[in-house]
Amino acid sequence: MDSKIKTLQDKIAQAKLGGGEKRIEKQHQKKKLTARERVEYLLDEGSFEEIGILVTHRTTDFGMDKEIYYGDGVVTGYGTVNGRLIYIFAQDFTVFGGALSETHAEKICKVMDMAVKMGAPIIGLNDSGGARIQEGVRSLGGYADIFHKNVQASGVIPQISAIMGPCAGGAVYSPAMTDFTMMVEDTSYMFVTGPNVVKTVTNEEVTSEELGGASTHSTKSGVAHITSANDIECLEDVKKLLSYLPQSNKEQPKKLEYTLTDEVRDNLSSIVPDNPNKPYDMHEVIGGVIDTDSFYEIHKDYAENIIVGFARLGGRSIGIVANQPQFLAGVLDVNSSKKAARFTRFCDCFNIPLLVLVDVPGFLPGTDQEWNGIIVHGAKLLYALSEATVPKVTVITRKAYGGAYDVMNSKHIGADLNFAWPSAEIAVMGAKGASEIIFRKEIKAADDPAAKLAEKEAEYAEKFANPYRAAQRGFVDEVILPKNTRRKLIKGFSMLENKIIERPDRKHGNIPL
Repeated sequence: MDSKIKTLQDKIAQAKLGGGEKRIEKQHQKKKLTARERVEYLLDEGSFEEIGILVTHRTTDFGMDKEIYYGDGVVTGYGTVNGRLIYIFAQDFTVFGGALSETHAEKICKVMDMAVKMGAPIIGLNDSGGARIQEGVRSLGGYADIFHKNVQASGVIPQISAIMGPCAGGAVYSPAMTDFTMMVEDTSYMFVTGPNVVKTVTNEEVTSEELGGASTHSTKSGVAHITSANDIECLEDVKKLLSYLPQSNKEQPKKLEYTLTDEVRDNLSSIVPDNPNKPYDMHEVIGGVIDTDSFYEIHKDYAENIIVGFARLGGRSIGIVANQPQFLAGVLDVNSSKKAARFTRFCDCFNIPLLVLVDVPGFLPGTDQEWNGIIVHGAKLLYALSEATVPKVTVITRKAYGGAYDVMNSKHIGADLNFAWPSAEIAVMGAKGASEIIFRKEIKAADDPAAKLAEKEAEYAEKFANPYRAAQRGFVDEVILPKNTRRKLIKGFSMLENKIIERPDRKHGNIPL
């Protein structure tokens, strides 16, 4: 029996070495952790239970029968993060560059199935050069199996992808279908076709970093939701993100204990400038209403004219969608609409209430926006907020103009509570533009057209550049003092806690993709 025990111990020790000491050292030289080191750091100490440690590939072509590694390039299993069950896979770059094989894919699919059955998040730590070319269609089939599992798990359990090395070809599509994609700066990249192929086909000279690095995907494409300076920070970001989420769509996010006090925040009264055209930072409003230092921003560097992220309000996890007047005056455009729509749908999937902070002058005009489909992309946000059944509360801090007023969680598309500050302006358009249209003939006939325009502009502003007409119609539930916003929100979300909406009997809606 002793010899058999030793055989097992030797196999396990061999598996834990992955591709061997030299390749592990190369990984460390690149300032990257190994797959096992990442798993051990992310999970609570001693909680990891590995599944499939002795799995090996089945390929005999191209001399592969002479290169056998236990685990076959991916570490899979389950454990806990802050005491909560999660399932995990971590690709091991020291084994065939983390390339995916048939058995590698089977291991990933197995833990994904278990995650869905148990109702717990699945975390993927990606570090792979793509499909294992020695296996041909079998590796491609393995990718397709994973993609299918991603779709089946979507909206059932949270799926988080951390890109911690190369992620190329078919490997990028699984992270793209998960809920959040994180990337490590300088050591990770994602692209469908690499620089060499790009040069051959288009004659473009581009580096891996320029083509698909963390900076590119966090600022230009929007593929990456969060970027981190190194592996450790990335894993800490995964932990932080998990803290705002429920285990599955059948649970509510964990609510921290909180005792309600007066909750008055005097600083909120001085944030919005008297000049309606002067920008301000909506982060100040967010910081003034949420629990101290609880905001975790998503997609921070992409489409900066809108802010999305998680926070706590009276101990409750909420999602925030907010126009940002500091960038493009907070207008809605193609990218900001997509960004906010995706975040809204995630929150609705997982029972996370939504707070929408509004200061929006409308949709961005111009041929660039029209030719790139602002109509259909703006409709995505409208659809997402209309469809969402979680508690939805809106606060209009300043401008709510035109169709953008409707889109930004107005009462008409299902807001449960709609508050406005005294500085709110709810109208079809700004006073100047409206006056130029309504009083065009009168202004043109005046002895001093500029003075007449100013007069009519003031007249229009007096009538419409305020929240009171909307309040009279019930489109705004209450005009509130800014300092009382936090208390109103805490009590409002508490009141809405058991909200139930029966959906129409249908297979699914057809969001304008």
